[in-house]
Amino acid sequence: MFIVVIIYLEMARTYRRKTKRGCLKIDYIMAAVRRVKDGDAVRKVAKDMNIDKSTLSRYVKKSSSGEIGHVGYWGNRRVFSEKEESLLCEYLLTSCRMYFGLTPIDVRKLAYELALKNNKTVPYNWLEQCMAGLDWFQGFVHRHREISLRTPEPTSLSRASSFNKHNVSEFFHLLDEVKSKYHFESKDIYNVDETGCMTVQKTAKVIAPTGSKQVGAITSAERGQLVTVCCAVNANGQALPPMFVFPRVHFRDHFIRDGPPGCIGTAHPSGWMTASNFLVFMKHFVKQVCTCRLPEQKFWQVKTNYLFDVNDNFIHHYIGFMRNNLVFCIYNCCDYITTINYCHCY
Repeated sequence: MFIVVIIYLEMARTYRRKTKRGCLKIDYIMAAVRRVKDGDAVRKVAKDMNIDKSTLSRYVKKSSSGEIGHVGYWGNRRVFSEKEESLLCEYLLTSCRMYFGLTPIDVRKLAYELALKNNKTVPYNWLEQCMAGLDWFQGFVHRHREISLRTPEPTSLSRASSFNKHNVSEFFHLLDEVKSKYHFESKDIYNVDETGCMTVQKTAKVIAPTGSKQVGAITSAERGQLVTVCCAVNANGQALPPMFVFPRVHFRDHFIRDGPPGCIGTAHPSGWMTASNFLVFMKHFVKQVCTCRLPEQKFWQVKTNYLFDVNDNFIHHYIGFMRNNLVFCIYNCCDYITTINYCHCY
């Protein structure tokens, strides 16, 4: 009775070299070849530069007959040359800088079309799937360390088109003009921004029985509600108490009962920042940064001017109430500088 055992051996997807043979650079090899041509013995040069004698002799013969093409191991099934892969890599980087980055599937399809246009010999699975293989893509990323797989941040067309050299120069020119006029210090420059927070956070992974169909974790609710938080931080890193915008019609004091000390709250049915809510935040800001209050003044009197770097989302929220906000800020010695491609008032 005979038993036949057939073992299929497949090369590992992530191959690790066992030796360092073939890792020398072509410049290093050519330096050794020049020493041999200048009269040094092959054995002496090979020993001094830690190169195998037979390898050095072979490259000396190659240099005598013609130029050395490449050094080291070269894949016999490699589709693109180093120059072609460098051009493809540069195209991918340019597309990413233009906010139109390619996904891994798009890159594999592009590589397949590039190979067909240049009459390259491609593996059979490329023709079957009409795109490059997954192994090729992983090897391509591994060979070119200047690219990596990243999750892009959603960017609107207006923001992408506004971020250009002219607008950036205008922004910093205006910033320098305002700083020179009022002599701002780092403690007087504030950045104001809003962010949305969900009342139900994402649960972390837990240990559960293997094979269980459903694993649950107790939360305050299954679906959270959006609460907007408006914050202001100066250039020294000092943060003011935030303001919360709750998704309610009417605000109640117990909404911020356990909130940060000094925080305030307001309400809006959508939970978003609005023009009237932003005016509430401005009054809260003036109250926090003021040093004294004069009896004849209606609002808190600020002894020094304050520079705002306001996020562009605010412009959409309070564009109809711009006059009221600017009057309040000018009355209380506050200056606006909005984000690029929006109005700059001071």
